[in-house]
Amino acid sequence: MLKKLVTKTLHRHRQAANSLSIGDIQGKQPLTLNIDANLQVLQKAFQSCSDIVFREFQLTLPAPIRAFIVYADSLCDPVLINESILKSIMLETSAQLPGKETLNVQPPQFILERLLTNLKAQMVSDILELTDFVLDGNLILVIDGYSTAIVAAVQGYEQRTVNEPSSEQNIRGPKDGFVESLTTNVSLLRRRIRSSRLKVETMSLGRISRTKVAVCYIEGIANEKIVQEVKGRLQKINTDSILDGGYIEEFIADEPFTIFPLVQNTERPDRTAASMFEGKIAVITDNTPSILIVPCTFISLLQAAEDYYNASFFATFIRLGRFIAINIALLAPAITIAVFSSNSELIPITFLGTVAGAREDLPFPISVEIILMELAFELLREAGVRLPRTVGQAISTVGGLVIGQAAVTAGIVSPISVIIVSVTAIASFTFPDYAVGTSLRILRFGLILLASFLGITGIMLGLMAILIHLCDLRSFGVPYLSPISPLSPSDLKDTFVRAPWWAMSTRPRLIGSKEHVRQGSEQGPAKPGEGGNEQ
Repeated sequence: MLKKLVTKTLHRHRQAANSLSIGDIQGKQPLTLNIDANLQVLQKAFQSCSDIVFREFQLTLPAPIRAFIVYADSLCDPVLINESILKSIMLETSAQLPGKETLNVQPPQFILERLLTNLKAQMVSDILELTDFVLDGNLILVIDGYSTAIVAAVQGYEQRTVNEPSSEQNIRGPKDGFVESLTTNVSLLRRRIRSSRLKVETMSLGRISRTKVAVCYIEGIANEKIVQEVKGRLQKINTDSILDGGYIEEFIADEPFTIFPLVQNTERPDRTAASMFEGKIAVITDNTPSILIVPCTFISLLQAAEDYYNASFFATFIRLGRFIAINIALLAPAITIAVFSSNSELIPITFLGTVAGAREDLPFPISVEIILMELAFELLREAGVRLPRTVGQAISTVGGLVIGQAAVTAGIVSPISVIIVSVTAIASFTFPDYAVGTSLRILRFGLILLASFLGITGIMLGLMAILIHLCDLRSFGVPYLSPISPLSPSDLKDTFVRAPWWAMSTRPRLIGSKEHVRQGSEQGPAKPGEGGNEQ
């Protein structure tokens, strides 16, 4: 009931926002033949913008023609402007461009085709489009007596170089990561998918920010219905600004009331390309290195890119250890509280006596001890993230040891509580995806409270509620727990275990990829003379 009420309230706010934003949408405003009128409109549009440069000059013709250029000094390369644009149109025009009376084509078209050495140049006749081009780092040239302007790309702003992503480091595999430039990010995908089937469709989101967003997918592999659904949800976004992919993630998610991530985030191009080969779609947002991948499943969030670069036996061993760590991070504190406070008959009497002796003079029950230690470790974790890298590592490591030892020495907590919380913290660092770790951290506190009041029964009730919620989730129509629920036996080869590459001949079935077969069969290893690798 509460969920329906909140959803209805949010829907009303969205309708109100949509009705208020209609006045912001403006129609096309074409250029006029009067250069003074065009200059006045553009100067008014960029009023109080000190980095927008207007420069008037005359084209050297038998009959001189007035012209002006407009560009953003903060976004453009001055050397490129001087050498590729101004030098061509101001010094070479008199030698190559005849007067208007004897010219078969218009001067703007002649300049575009004969004089400009810039590859990215085009003709535009709408003033609103021209303002967008200027803010994208382009230069526009307007000539008196003509209602079309020339747009040339002269971007030259600073950007971060391609480095290894700090949040998804690996020992084996590529070391490059996405950056804040959409063009650079697309190029990193093009280097891995050198096919014309890789489609990149760009749109602008945010009425004021006009942030570029690219939808990338492999034609013939990605499900066309999911592609259209992704583009439809993006086009429905009606807001002033999109500054990061996280903004988009909340707008396009299937379910607003869940702590589990329904959209996968990554900074690795290799992981993105591998997901696209499975039929998924990548959403690249300009000015952010984090790429969104949809549809998203819970199993995919627990898989690391390095799993596919090592031998299958080693990758399977690591994955099984990772799943064990997930259970430790989620259940260890809650089970400890339930066993020592409500269900002590579940542990051997010798061990129970040892723990009871260590806790004899402590002032708090074990549930309060673990909650206090968990809060202390969460504060240390947050401090380690916000502080500079070298200082943060020292704070999170040394601080945890000092606080734990001091608490035991002062008689506030027992050694068993420090051990359990420490092991839980270590296990929580094994998650490849940060969002999953955050979700399990929240659930861990919920299970701790249930175990404090209801013991093992509370833990079982909490796990049942989590499982029901996970089974109900969808990501762009794909079940969140697939291929486990609903069960797809053919897709289990890349879940808890990682089968050899030669055994994974098909793509995940429930994602709905059109080309289900990935590779030929009978490609397993063989000894010399046995006809290995034959199809």
